[in-house]
Amino acid sequence: MKVTVERAELLRSLGHVHRVVERRNTIPILANVLLKAEKAKLSLKATDLDLEVTDTIAAEVSPGGSTTVPAHMIYEIVRKLPDGAQVVLEGSGDRAVLSIRAGRSRFTLQTLPESDFPDLAAGEMSHSFKLAAADLKRLIDKTQFAISTEETRYYLNGIYLHVTGNAKSGTLRAVATDGHRLAQVELPLPQGAAGMPGVIVPRKTVSEVQRLIETGEGEIGIELSAGKIRFTIGDVVLTSKLIDGTFPDYNRVIPVNNDKTLVVDKKDFEAAVDRVSTVSSERGRAVKLSIAGARLVLSVTNPDSGSATEELEVEYSADPLDIGFNSRYMLDIAAQIEGEVAVLKLADPGSPTLIQDKDAKGALYVLMPMRV
Repeated sequence: MKVTVERAELLRSLGHVHRVVERRNTIPILANVLLKAEKAKLSLKATDLDLEVTDTIAAEVSPGGSTTVPAHMIYEIVRKLPDGAQVVLEGSGDRAVLSIRAGRSRFTLQTLPESDFPDLAAGEMSHSFKLAAADLKRLIDKTQFAISTEETRYYLNGIYLHVTGNAKSGTLRAVATDGHRLAQVELPLPQGAAGMPGVIVPRKTVSEVQRLIETGEGEIGIELSAGKIRFTIGDVVLTSKLIDGTFPDYNRVIPVNNDKTLVVDKKDFEAAVDRVSTVSSERGRAVKLSIAGARLVLSVTNPDSGSATEELEVEYSADPLDIGFNSRYMLDIAAQIEGEVAVLKLADPGSPTLIQDKDAKGALYVLMPMRV
């Protein structure tokens, strides 16, 4: 095969696919990217057996062919080539190498045969729908921080994407929780999503999709079945296995009878939590909220380093309350509030608190308290 391609295009495409490849691999072929050249196109594919990404770019091809080369190695080579260079990839069938030429640079990489490369994208998808990139980006951005990293509770290691409501007023809802906090975001049900199975999209897949839709423009095609999900983003196709497990009944932890309402200025509150948490211990990170009347006092006491307090003016008319939270979790949630005002619905020092954006509908957060 012989392929001539723009360096910028090749780098962008390798950037999309090489991240899927794990640095440490016990199976040599999984360290490689599959290059396939035919009909004025070069397609690149990488997989870790759970996730597969394919991208296609325009190229001069004569003749066509396919091979696999080390993914991180070819990415680094192309990244270091000069801007505007034309890159020539040439492989000869009899010798297991691929030569890369650009200007006066010459590289030769060892290859492995295409026949060894696994294919993940087999199987029928039962449901298919389209989402605006901005909507998918919002679903991910506002829930991703709450995904659990605890491998023992593997069914929490992703975002639970499912349909709620009925056909007329249904919603597509994304939920993530790690047992300490929960994030839920929903949007009107896209056409074609009705009746889809509830699926848990793995953390790594979520991160890759988020990177691919950084601009938040255009439409994303989503196809899924009970075992796999596929995202089509322009020329990039990402196919992933889903987490095989049952997501817990998260509705049980969303409080409905919290009768104490605290209204705070989001920016002031976020900044105050950030400041007082400077003296908190790495292990505890606890910040205490003492609310009485229109006054909120944030305080942190760390026996090893000192203490801090800050006072804010707030709206609150219920009985005085002292409650503690993990400051990092609280800052994570505050960062998701889009408007200027956050509303906290509280019950007592031992019950979960509901946090919402005063203006933006469709998103809610739950935070478990800490002893302080």
